[in-house]
Amino acid sequence: MSESRSKLLGAILYPGFELLDVFGPLEMFGNLPGMVEVKMVAQRKGPVASAQGPQVVADYGFDDCPPLDLILVPGGNGTRDEVENPVTLRWLAQRVATAEVAMTVCTGTALYARAGLLDGRRATTNKMFFQWVADQGPKVQWIKEARWVEDGKFFTSSGVSAGTDMALAVIKRLAGEDISNNLAIATEYEWHRDANWDPFAKVHGLV
Repeated sequence: MSESRSKLLGAILYPGFELLDVFGPLEMFGNLPGMVEVKMVAQRKGPVASAQGPQVVADYGFDDCPPLDLILVPGGNGTRDEVENPVTLRWLAQRVATAEVAMTVCTGTALYARAGLLDGRRATTNKMFFQWVADQGPKVQWIKEARWVEDGKFFTSSGVSAGTDMALAVIKRLAGEDISNNLAIATEYEWHRDANWDPFAKVHGLV
């Protein structure tokens, strides 16, 4: 990772986002001072209620958000509404085009799929809601059994906790395996390093 400037990561919030989808990955990225700067972004700046209730304050709205190097889109119950929100889909399409890495967790993959960003690419999502997400992107090559999937600059992960494994994989790509390993150890997190490890696909009858 370049030491000339920190990379700006925008975590995208919307009403009904999943808390761990956001804060699992940000626990890892947020422990890279000088390398990654984390900001919260929503359609409008200010507090945004999560699916679990607690609100998170968005630093920027879509209209004043600076250029982002890294984008993280969480899942959550709110994705059902956001896939029908043309403002969000249009903004994501514009910003992902210029980002270095574009990540999704859980059903957040539905937003990239609905925006056409994953057409022709490999991707995965939460196994409990797999078919609903897959229906949002019929031109996507959906991978039913995967903890996360990497395709170019796109990283898509399975349900909720899988986002943290994906985040460490992204950090490994950007900053090296030593840093990813050190983060996992420091946070006492058991990192599933195998992107194909996915017992939940079997639980939900996908394989």
